[in-house]
Amino acid sequence: MRKWVGTFVVDLNICPFAKKEMVKKQVRFAVSEAATEEELLVALESELELLNGDPAIVTTLLIHPGTMQDFSDYNQFLDLAEGLLVQMELDDTYQLASFHPDYQFAGTDPQDAENYTNRSPYPILHLLREDSLDRVLSDTQDADQIPLRNIALMNTLGEDRLRALMQACFD
Repeated sequence: MRKWVGTFVVDLNICPFAKKEMVKKQVRFAVSEAATEEELLVALESELELLNGDPAIVTTLLIHPGTMQDFSDYNQFLDLAEGLLVQMELDDTYQLASFHPDYQFAGTDPQDAENYTNRSPYPILHLLREDSLDRVLSDTQDADQIPLRNIALMNTLGEDRLRALMQACFD
């Protein structure tokens, strides 16, 4: 997963804030053995509790290769994950971002390059601290342009090149 973060997220500058957090070792990579939605919710709850107890961790990538392989199921699961944040009264403390091997934005075709902005080798729930995100965004000029810049970059690279980059993460 570090290779994906390095190759996709940092080298392509998909998230202009990721490199700093990686260098400072404030990103937690947690691999869940969950095989069901229920087990994944338990793992998510544990990660949220861990983040609450350790302010040195700025963000967590909860990687769950054993569940949610179907993007439609994964997308529906995100509602449960958001519900857990509300139930734990952490919806103002953490933001949930999502990545999946078959990620597809509404209104796009599966092979559209722009979907790669949220594609990853395995399904991932990304937990970010809201205060950290707010701080970084307030210091970033044209932060609202990041998604548009990423889409343009993905379209420039093209689906074949992006698929090859993703495959290289497994090598």
